[in-house]
Amino acid sequence: MRLGQKNSRVRQWARKGTRPRQPADLRYQNAYLFGAICPARGTGAAIMMPTADTEAMQAHLDEIAMAVAPGAHAVILMDQAGWHITGALTLPENLSLLFLPPKSPELNPVENIWQYLRQTWLANRVFDTYDAILDAGCQAWNNLIALPDVITSIGTRGWAKVGQ
Repeated sequence: MRLGQKNSRVRQWARKGTRPRQPADLRYQNAYLFGAICPARGTGAAIMMPTADTEAMQAHLDEIAMAVAPGAHAVILMDQAGWHITGALTLPENLSLLFLPPKSPELNPVENIWQYLRQTWLANRVFDTYDAILDAGCQAWNNLIALPDVITSIGTRGWAKVGQ
C-alpha cells in the first residue's frame, strides 16, 4: 500500500448546508507498506519500505517467513505485479506463492485490509515529513495487529478454507 503526502480522503460527517474541510498536500514523498495477514490466527507481518520493487518484496517475504509458526507452511496470495513475479526472488522454505488472475484485486483479502487502514487511521491527514509517513504507517499496522478479530473478519473468505 502506498502511503504518502498525496494521501487519500474519505467521507466525513458535516452539518447540513456546510462543507467539511479536508486537508490536502501537493508534495510527493511516499513509503510503501508491504503486509500480509493470517486470518486463521488473526495476525500478520509487515514492513515499511521506500520503494515497491524486488528488493522490498524480498524483505517482505523474509519478514513473513519469520512470522510463520514453527513447523507451519504459509501460502501467500499475490497479484501479478512485476516485483511479485520476478525470478530474482528467493522464496523461503516455509512459504509458497499463489498468484491470482490478472486484474482481480477483489480476490485478495489484504486489499480490504488496506481500505480499512486508510479509512480508520490514515485518511484525511497531512504528513509533514517522511518520518511522519513511516510513523503513521507503522502505527496503523500495529493498531490493526492489536485487533485479531478484525483481521479474521476482514480476511476470511469462504473459498479459501481448506477441507470444505
